[in-house]
Amino acid sequence: MREIPAGLKTHLDQTSTTLCHAWRLTRSDGLVMGFTEHDRTLSFDGTVFSAATGFRGSEVETGLGLEADAAEIEGAFSDAAISADDLALGRYDGARVETFLVNWQSPEDHLLLSTRELGEVLSAGPAFRAELRSLAARLDQPSGRLYGKRCDADLGDARCGVNLSVAPFRLEGSVVSVPDEMSLIVSGLGDRSPGWFSGGRVMFATGLLEGVNLDVASHSLEAEGARLSLWSPMARAPAAGDAVAVTAGCDKAFETCSAKFSNTLNFQGFPHLPGSDFAYGYADSNTVHDGRPIVP
Repeated sequence: MREIPAGLKTHLDQTSTTLCHAWRLTRSDGLVMGFTEHDRTLSFDGTVFSAATGFRGSEVETGLGLEADAAEIEGAFSDAAISADDLALGRYDGARVETFLVNWQSPEDHLLLSTRELGEVLSAGPAFRAELRSLAARLDQPSGRLYGKRCDADLGDARCGVNLSVAPFRLEGSVVSVPDEMSLIVSGLGDRSPGWFSGGRVMFATGLLEGVNLDVASHSLEAEGARLSLWSPMARAPAAGDAVAVTAGCDKAFETCSAKFSNTLNFQGFPHLPGSDFAYGYADSNTVHDGRPIVP
C-alpha cells in the first residue's frame, strides 16, 4: 500500500491545492535530469526539477494485476535539457523515469507516483513525445535459455570469458570517411583479415557520436582502410578523424569459438545436439550417419 506523507496528506485534504507533476529521468550512463510542468524550478529529493523545458504528462489508467500500462510525456528540445542529437543517438534508450506529485508551494511534500522506463520516442520539429512503459512490460520479454547448436552467450560476457579489451580482439583506429549512413572506412585495422570484425561492435571515443556503440554486419578491406558495414543506419554522421575502438565478432559457431578465440571450454551452445530430422535417419556410409562425430 502506498503511504502518503503527512504534509502532503494534509494539503490534499484542503479545499484548494497547489499541486503539479515532476519527472526525474536517470539515463543508463548515470546522468540524472529533472523536469516539471510548473512555471518555476523546484528542488527536492536531491534533484533540481527544471521548469524551462515545456514538459507535460498525459493521463494514465492503472489497475490491479500484471498488465502493463503506459503513459506519455511531451516536451521541447533544449540544449539545457534534452537535445535532439542525444535522443537520436540513443543516449536515452531504457532510461528510468520517476513521476512525482508535488506541492509546489512546499516541494518537500511530494509523493512518488510511478517508476517507468522510456520507450518509443517520436520527434517532430522542435518537440518530442516519449512513451513511458510500466516495469511490468519486462514480463513480456523472453527469458531463459534455448537449447541449440550455436552459443547463446554474448561475446566477452561473464559466461563467454573472452577478454575483448586487448589485441587482437580490440583494435583502435580512426574514421577515414563515411561512404553512406550504413558504412564506415576506418584506419588502424588493416592487419586483420576480412571478416574478423563481422558481428563485432564499433565504439566511438571522440566526436559527435562519442559513447555510441554500433553493431558491425560485415568487415572487408579497401585501399583506404577497413570497411565496416553496419546493421542499422547511423543517426548522425561522424567526422573524419573521430577515434573509434572496434571489437572482433563471433558467429556463435563451435568451430569459430575454437579456432578464432581458443575458448572451447566456455562454449555456451550444444554443438553435438542432433537436429529433429536426424532422429528419422538411419546408418548409411554415404551420409553423416556413418558413426563419425557431428562436430570435429
